[in-house]
Amino acid sequence: MVVVAVLAAALLGGAAPASAHAVQTSSDPRGDTVLNTAPKQITVTFNESVTLAEDSVRVLDPGGRPVTAGDPAHADGKADTARVRLTSGLKEGTYTVSWRVISADSHAVSGGFFFSVGAPSQTRAESTAEPAVDSVVDLLYGIGRYLAYAGLALLIGIAVFALVCWSGATSVRGVRRLFLAGWWALALSTVALLLVRGAYESGGGPAEVFDPRLLSSTVGSRPGIALLARLALLLLVALLLRRGRYEGRVDRRTVTAVLALGLAGTWAASEHASTGIQVPVAMASSVLHLLAMSVWLGGLTALLVALYRAPAEEPLPPAAVARFSRLALASVAVLAATGVYQSWRGLGSWEAFTTPYGRTLALKVVTVVLMLVAASYSRNWTEQLQRVPAEEPVLVTVGGGQDPPPDRTTSPASGPTPSGPGPEQQRRGVRRSVLAEVAIGVVVLAVTTVLTGSQPGRADAETVAASKVPGRPDVNLTTVPFDTGGSGRAGSGKVQVTLEPGRVGRNVVEATVYGADGSLIAVPELRLTFTHSDKGIGPLDTELADQSGYWGSDTLNLPAAGTWTLRATVRTSDIDQVTVEKAVKIIP
Repeated sequence: MVVVAVLAAALLGGAAPASAHAVQTSSDPRGDTVLNTAPKQITVTFNESVTLAEDSVRVLDPGGRPVTAGDPAHADGKADTARVRLTSGLKEGTYTVSWRVISADSHAVSGGFFFSVGAPSQTRAESTAEPAVDSVVDLLYGIGRYLAYAGLALLIGIAVFALVCWSGATSVRGVRRLFLAGWWALALSTVALLLVRGAYESGGGPAEVFDPRLLSSTVGSRPGIALLARLALLLLVALLLRRGRYEGRVDRRTVTAVLALGLAGTWAASEHASTGIQVPVAMASSVLHLLAMSVWLGGLTALLVALYRAPAEEPLPPAAVARFSRLALASVAVLAATGVYQSWRGLGSWEAFTTPYGRTLALKVVTVVLMLVAASYSRNWTEQLQRVPAEEPVLVTVGGGQDPPPDRTTSPASGPTPSGPGPEQQRRGVRRSVLAEVAIGVVVLAVTTVLTGSQPGRADAETVAASKVPGRPDVNLTTVPFDTGGSGRAGSGKVQVTLEPGRVGRNVVEATVYGADGSLIAVPELRLTFTHSDKGIGPLDTELADQSGYWGSDTLNLPAAGTWTLRATVRTSDIDQVTVEKAVKIIP
């Protein structure tokens, strides 16, 4: 709860300039404009530098045919632009522009707009929005990133556990196998990410994963260089382990710290921390966050295996558990500090919690709090174990040695006497609580993988800000009268529909139904659809949900400006229903 409170205080500090994920700030021609003459080229400008591919800017005529001449390039050498030339002789009608670029933080983003030559017309393109990444490629890339996080946690966490908490951990076969599994998971996932990265950037399908041309392009990019550096560090780890170069305790700790910093730095150099505001601070925070996560989760896994699989002749001592407990507490403190900063950097305001990034961040906070609850139980059991008399057996593996029955102690003189939890019950408590921490940690890693691949809330806010025109309202309010022919105050009335911001793109819809006397009424069914007849778009269902007092939705995406037809279907009883419509003006 302390983490949540500090996070809230940081967020209330206010917003700063947006960071991460490219956002379209302007275009030439502007979206939803009608031109007297056909343009010779299309230029899209973003809020940060972007990487272009062959089809980063596509332009389709009213019949859905491409009209671009050549590949897109940066306009006048400016890295934050994308320009493509058009073929000559463009006919009258509405054209569709869709763009897809790679942000400075290495994530693919897409968008688009319409413009018309001469006069608007119907178009076969239902929407400018296209997926930034092929669904299969996106899944493969996400799996690779998850395995990389897991491998990093095992590799660093187990190494630190063996160096700081219990040197005997290296004698446990299960711990050694987990360490090797972490190395292989990180190495193989890094190779996989190198292969998939080309298809991810180009927007192609799984068939392009092994395209040599795309692989060559990947290794020359910043994310590719970071992945190659990660592989080089992993090879150095393997070489040092194979040749036994760890000769002294200080040397081992120093080398481990340097390699851990280097591995974590390959993430910071290629993702959200590498662009936006306060880049040096953000990269340092990202590295510390990854290291603290690895020490905590990887160390927990090593502790769990040692609790169950340590040999009877060299069991895990309670002192080692106590040392890890202190180490985990320090890791949590680092996670809290860096997490608050990264959350502020990614969100910037309370409103950003309504974005996909904000909701995912909230889920991560909840899972981390659950881990802290499980950790508090582990710490409690550990403290009890440290109070066990010296003659009591130390922590042993399952089946290793005989312990007194739980909740009782034995005395040669007086026989069994009641007491608090016995050593075996305390050991079981430690094992179960640590197992719970590890299980929740797996979920935390999954949520983290999704979070680092999501568009930050600040970027969502800048997308909305970029679409606003000074002097224009941010809310569209429409009232639609209805009459079902039924009796009573619910037989007729009006539906008040609010669109926010009432512009092209995603809109929040709220609808309230009033009776004939002007009072608020509840209806069993209300459906709203939007149709753009001129462009042949729709009907688009708002997918309203009853919110106990009003109907709402935040999934409506209006891809074009102009006059839309709003149709409202109102059902006031089992037999009384009517569909009414009204024109609604949507601005760019």
